[in-house]
Formats: sequence, structure tokens, C-alpha cells
Amino acid sequence: MAASPYTVGDVMTHTAVAIGRKASYKEIVALMHQWKVSAVPILEGEGRVVGGVSEADLLPKEEFRQDGPKVPGPFDEASKADAVLAGDLMSSPAVTVHSDATLAEAARIMARKRVKRLPVVNDLGMLEGVVSRSDLLKVFLRPDEEIDEEIRSSVLVEVSPPDQVDFTVLDGVVTVQGPLRNRAQVPLLARAIRAVEGVVDVRMELS
Repeated sequence: MAASPYTVGDVMTHTAVAIGRKASYKEIVALMHQWKVSAVPILEGEGRVVGGVSEADLLPKEEFRQDGPKVPGPFDEASKADAVLAGDLMSSPAVTVHSDATLAEAARIMARKRVKRLPVVNDLGMLEGVVSRSDLLKVFLRPDEEIDEEIRSSVLVEVSPPDQVDFTVLDGVVTVQGPLRNRAQVPLLARAIRAVEGVVDVRMELS
């Protein structure tokens, strides 16, 4: 696997399910059910992402089912209850990410925008794939041995003297042991180890 930091391109799903503006409500629901996804990007032209339809965009039709005709409004959830085409249901502009973004950047976008999936686009806004929350968690599948090797080759070499400090990795938890004369290196070392993809926690047991 790639060395840290991983990028969205390392974990994203390249086969993305997408639709056009004229896709019907039932087509969208059927597609989500078939592919077991919670949102789909809306494409225009040769594949430029212009928006997205999520389960949250579809639910108002059920929520307002018994409330009668709605008055359309650009930011009114009730207006989506009357919509039958993707172009009227979609949230726009699209919330996207580039393939060279780090996993931390993608996670921050998801948290800030409260979305579970992000279309991955190139510099022209063309769809390249999709990254989901579960994709971002793939790094925690890295074997302990692989994490160990990366820490030894890219982190401990910066510690002075490097042979005085040792560590173990168990289920992604790194325990650092041994003497470290320069106490100013402790937070720096912990931060560097925590930045290695797949590390769950860092425990410092230095003398």
C-alpha cells in the first residue's frame, strides 16, 4: 500500500453510480436500492458534477405526504416533496473532493457538510469516482507489521539517538518505550506516529 499520507485516490471507488437531471424520483430510489448507496451525483454534459441527490433530499415526499399542495421555495424542504426529477431534487452546488486530497481533508468535508459520500472530481469537475465514510476507514485494515515498518523507516530515524527508543504495534495501537533524553521530542514523536495511516492510538511509556 502507499506510504502515508494516503490520498482519496488510494481508497475511492472508481466505478461511480451517477444520474442526469432528468432522472425520475422512482429511478433514483431504485438505483440507490440496487447499488446500496445513500446518495448519487448529478452529471451534466460529458460528466461534470453539478449536484447530488441524497436520501435526505428524497424523504420530504414522505414527510409532507398528507399536507396537501406545497408552495415551491428554493430553500424550502416542502418544495422537494413536489419534485419528481433529479434536477429539482438535487442539492447544488455539489460537494466534491479531488483525488489528491488527504483522507483527513475528505473526513473534514464530510463532517462539515454532514454527508456520507463525496464525488471525486478532476480539475474540470468531471466525475472520477466516489469516496464514502467506509472507504476512509480502509486504512485501519493495514496490518500491524506494515505500520511497524513505516514507523521504523520514516519516523524513528528522526529521533536522536534512534536506537534508544523501541515500540510495539498491536491492533493499530502503538506503544513507545525506552529512554529519551530530549523530552521536547516526546510530543513531536507522538504526533509523527499518530500521522501514520492506520494508527489507532499512541501510548508513550518513555523513561
